[in-house]
Amino acid sequence: MSLTTMLATMLPGVGRTCLLFFLTAVLSLILGIFVMFLRQSRIKPVAAVTKIYISVMRGTPLMLQLLVWYFGPFYLFGWSIRGYRFTAILLGFVFNYAAYFAEIYRSGMGSVPVGQNEAAQVLGYSKGQAFIKIILPQVVKRILPAVTNEVITLVKDTSLAFALAYQDVFSLAKQISASQTSFMPFLIAGIFYYIMNYAVAFAMDRCEKALSYYTI
Repeated sequence: MSLTTMLATMLPGVGRTCLLFFLTAVLSLILGIFVMFLRQSRIKPVAAVTKIYISVMRGTPLMLQLLVWYFGPFYLFGWSIRGYRFTAILLGFVFNYAAYFAEIYRSGMGSVPVGQNEAAQVLGYSKGQAFIKIILPQVVKRILPAVTNEVITLVKDTSLAFALAYQDVFSLAKQISASQTSFMPFLIAGIFYYIMNYAVAFAMDRCEKALSYYTI
């Protein structure tokens, strides 16, 4: 198989990997905000359950979680899992990464001195205005490096979707390598992941520079 043919065969996998990455990044970043607020809830049972959820997500392998999300509905409830593969993969990734982002958000919120919020209210800001104009910019700048690391890890973790026979770029590289007895597909996949991670790091670095005028 020529290099051009390999690239053409792996191209659909590139699109599937990018789709999984984009949806997971957006949904988990948003869900992580809600998880953070639940974790900090004054209702103790809610906070306790959320803490257990975060502990389980962070304490068990992502691949195992993907298998549970995919096979769980069938073994537990007898539901058909036909056509459910991508949904199960997406749910597994989103709920896993939301737990990590929630803890990053929580640490960022906790690192801002309480006195700043109180001072803002003395100056006439409402709680909402103080949060948006004073607290939030500082939180974003503080958590951006940690968020960047998690997003870069997500790019690489998308390869775990092969466990559920999802035809991403890594899965196709394995198939082509096995059929052609060639190392080239893995090299192509490695270059793709590197370029994608470089693009993510570059974008996040631009965001950090854009926020550099905030003094922490």
